[in-house]
Amino acid sequence: MSSHLHPMLNVAIKAARAAGALINRASLDLDTLRVGAKQTNDFVTEVDHAAEAAIIDTLLGAYPEHGIWAEESGRREGKGKGRAFTWIIDPLDGTTNFIHGFPVYCVSIALMVDGRLEQAVIYDPTRNDLFTASKGRGAYLNDRRIRVARRVQLRDCLLSTGFPFRPGDAFQTYLRMFGEVMPRVAGLRRPGSAALDLAYVAAGFSDGFFEMGLSPWDVAAGALLVTEAGGLVGNFTGEADFLEQKECLAANPRIYGQLVGVLSKYSKFAPVRDKMALDAQMGTDAPRAPAADARAADDTPGADAAGSTDAPW
Repeated sequence: MSSHLHPMLNVAIKAARAAGALINRASLDLDTLRVGAKQTNDFVTEVDHAAEAAIIDTLLGAYPEHGIWAEESGRREGKGKGRAFTWIIDPLDGTTNFIHGFPVYCVSIALMVDGRLEQAVIYDPTRNDLFTASKGRGAYLNDRRIRVARRVQLRDCLLSTGFPFRPGDAFQTYLRMFGEVMPRVAGLRRPGSAALDLAYVAAGFSDGFFEMGLSPWDVAAGALLVTEAGGLVGNFTGEADFLEQKECLAANPRIYGQLVGVLSKYSKFAPVRDKMALDAQMGTDAPRAPAADARAADDTPGADAAGSTDAPW
């Protein structure tokens, strides 16, 4: 741990590394891993639970009165002076990647104080990459200051996103949205870990990120990284209300504005007239949704449709 970092960030780093060590050990013998399903294509493993327990033990060992908001064990309020503090935890973001041996997953921990994101850690155990941020102190990758990319034209940008995967997800909406974005950009990628996607935007490895169906633990730490790296994060209409709204958009300020122009009509916050126009347009020329057996191969969250629940990482 580093003496120049905020004490709470140091504790979060210790927790993330402890979880990462468990994940790395488990990755050496995936054939023996016990895997369950929360629902179709939404996986959870014993490693998710063990990593989350290690994180919570470390955090509460230092700050026993703080609240916890974790993917697997749920939410518990803080006590006494700790009521203002809530740790938002995704112990293994990219579980589907992990169980297949695809090395794109991470540990994500954020601290929210009085409703504001104040500390963030994203740890990639496969590369030993540590992304950190403290409110007002900038964002870092392995002690190196990071900034969002400086591209100003959408056509030059590499974006990351997620694909729908659950029965009930709005596939036609996604297909329409992808069809609008892809011709406008240099490339569109789907790594499979929203937290790492946001960390990569903060580091300038990609120029922007957009996705529906995400939960607070998927985006909390990454959002602070992006803003501390000079970027913007919000919903598809460009407003700051995104953490619990299941839609997230992040990019540098110039690209952010251009993406809002493309994606805003797909937002739950879009004006009724825009939604009606989109529904009418999709009803006449939208592609057919993939068959159920085809979409079972996808494992990123879909739109905020009926039956949609939390993301699998």
